[in-house]
This record gives sequence, structure tokens and C-alpha cells, in this order.
Amino acid sequence: MSQVKNDPSRVADLEQITCAFCHGHGTDPFGVMSDRSTCGACGGRGVVSVPTPHVRCAYCDGTGSHKTFRCLVCDGTGVVAAPTGPTQTCPSCDGLAFERSSGLACLTCSGRGVVPV
Repeated sequence: MSQVKNDPSRVADLEQITCAFCHGHGTDPFGVMSDRSTCGACGGRGVVSVPTPHVRCAYCDGTGSHKTFRCLVCDGTGVVAAPTGPTQTCPSCDGLAFERSSGLACLTCSGRGVVPV
């Protein structure tokens, strides 16, 4: 068992999934540095380790990217750890996962779109 990133109190099993940011190719999908640049999300492996259970990232809609950058919420994996216990739609962003005024990840729900009840 490994600890889940950003939540030291929760321990979960890890699962290998295809990198959402590079679609499993292992290179930067936007070719910012060059068309052979290593993907920053998976380190060129094409797969990433994510906690189980997990859910689609609400901030990037599971794509792993926001504009031409890696998603700030899921770090390019396209998924986040599933919340434990009952949740409700975030009252600050109405479940959008981002602030309407700035487009940045919602501070109340940390870009997840839901908060604990």
C-alpha cells in the first residue's frame, strides 16, 4: 500500500492507468519544447499510478490538461481520489470545479466540484 498524494491520512492501493495528458504516448502532446519532449505527467512511461478508487477530474473533465498546461488538480492523470463518505455539490462553484471570475480551481472544493456533507 502506498500513501495517496496530498492526503497523508488516507492510504489506498494504486492502479496503473493510461496517462490522460499524453494519451499514453509519453511525449508532450502540445510539443511546447519539441515534438519529442517527455510528458511531464507520466515521465515518458505512458502510464501513471493513481489511487483506487478514483473518479474523473472535474476541473479538466478527465483530459489531464487545462489549456496547454497539465491540470492543476489531477496533475495530468485525468482522475482524482474518490471522496469518502457523502458529498454535495460545492456551494462556491456550483460543481464547476473552477472560479467563474478567474478560471482557476475552486478553493472551497480544491477543484473537485464536490465537498463533504
